[in-house]
Amino acid sequence: MMFHDFAPPPLDTSHIQRKWLDLSYATQSAAQKLDLYLPNEGEGPFPVLVTLHGGAWMHGDKGDAMNEPFLAGLGRGYAVACVNYRLSGEAQFPSQIYDCKAAIRYLRANAAAYSLDKAHIGAWGASAGGHLAALLGASNKVKGLEDASLRNSHKRVSSQVQAVTVWYGPNENFIKMDEELTRSGLGLPNHSEADSPESRLLGRKITEIPALVKFASPMTYIKADVPPFLIQHGQQDGIVPVEQAIRFAAEIERIAGRDLVTLEILPEAGHGDPLFRTPENLQRVLDFFDLHLK
Repeated sequence: MMFHDFAPPPLDTSHIQRKWLDLSYATQSAAQKLDLYLPNEGEGPFPVLVTLHGGAWMHGDKGDAMNEPFLAGLGRGYAVACVNYRLSGEAQFPSQIYDCKAAIRYLRANAAAYSLDKAHIGAWGASAGGHLAALLGASNKVKGLEDASLRNSHKRVSSQVQAVTVWYGPNENFIKMDEELTRSGLGLPNHSEADSPESRLLGRKITEIPALVKFASPMTYIKADVPPFLIQHGQQDGIVPVEQAIRFAAEIERIAGRDLVTLEILPEAGHGDPLFRTPENLQRVLDFFDLHLK
């Protein structure tokens, strides 16, 4: 899931006049920081896009260039919060979703200080970040995915989000990914190996811990009151099979209704494909957020 043999270049934010870097949303780990950007124009309060980078839960950073597409939200009047979370080399699941929810609570609790609209917060993630964004949307008020012991994490503040965009996230079931890839002939069916990103995230070979795999799946938590989802996935994805998106979207439709999920399959796109980052597709994503956050 978005492996990189090289460090991506840093994100260029020199054109953004209003920004706060390395805001600590909790104090348990140095990873628990976010970068907050506001549009150059307007007084706010601004609706917020909380963005979550990819990198197989093993790599990536809020300050690298992989996050550039998310900054398109600034031009549409959104505050953009690029969030770091503990990676699997430091902590295993559910630490990652604990962190994402703590970041939401921090932004909501400090909304007045940063001119944020705390009633309108969206989540947008890619790959591993898409998995975490989907969990943010699906698992509101699930106690097992909130860590109230995180210091300075505003435990009485809601971590609910009002809309979610998922780019090529593994949101059905980690164990099913290899059989899906085998059927399609796309990519290497190696997610069930002991050193796979998914096994590292959960701390053991995933085929040995099906209950924990279910605990980590956004599909487990879908309820009738989920926020609206836009799910985009590449038909040619050889890392996270497209079936993960299709079945997740079908379950949202079954439980919550067709109005709360939009599934868009990009026929020519692979994993992390530039087709997701075209001006036309970014406009599509921001139109979705406009519909639900403005």
